[in-house]
Amino acid sequence: MMNEQKDIFDRIAERILPGPLRTFLFRHKMVLMYLFFGGVSFFLNLGLFALLDGVCHIHELIANVICWIVCVLFQFVTNRIWVFDGRTETTEALMRQMASFFGGRVFTLIVEEAIILVFITWLGYNDIIVKLIAQIVVIVLNYVISKWLVFRKE
Repeated sequence: MMNEQKDIFDRIAERILPGPLRTFLFRHKMVLMYLFFGGVSFFLNLGLFALLDGVCHIHELIANVICWIVCVLFQFVTNRIWVFDGRTETTEALMRQMASFFGGRVFTLIVEEAIILVFITWLGYNDIIVKLIAQIVVIVLNYVISKWLVFRKE
C-alpha cells in the first residue's frame, strides 16, 4: 500500500497474510471487499426474510421491503467506507452520493419485487429458493450500479 490511508483490513492483511496473498488482496481489494460485505448483507437479507416470511408470516413482498431497508442502510455504510472509498468533500456531494446509491437500490428492489411477485406470489415456487436467485441477480446489478454510477472516481 502506498501513501493511501490504511483501513483495518489493510492492517490485518499486512500482519497475517504472506506476501503473495497480501499482494493479491491489495490488487483485488475492491471486488473482494464487495464480495465480503455483499456476503454479509446477503445472509442478513436471507435470514431476515426467512424470519419475517416463514416465522412471522409477513407477506413476502412486505418482508422483502423490510429486508431491503435494513440491508441498504448496511450496504451504503460499508460500500462507502470500505469497498469503494466514497469519501466526499461536502455535505452536498454526500447527499448526491446517497441519492444515487438509494436510487440504484430502489431500481434493484423493483427488479427483486417483480421476481418475487411472479415466482412466489403468482406461481407458488419455494420462497427461499426464489429469494436466493433474486439476490444473486440483485448483487450483480448493485455492483455495476455502485462501481460505475455511485462511487465512480471523477
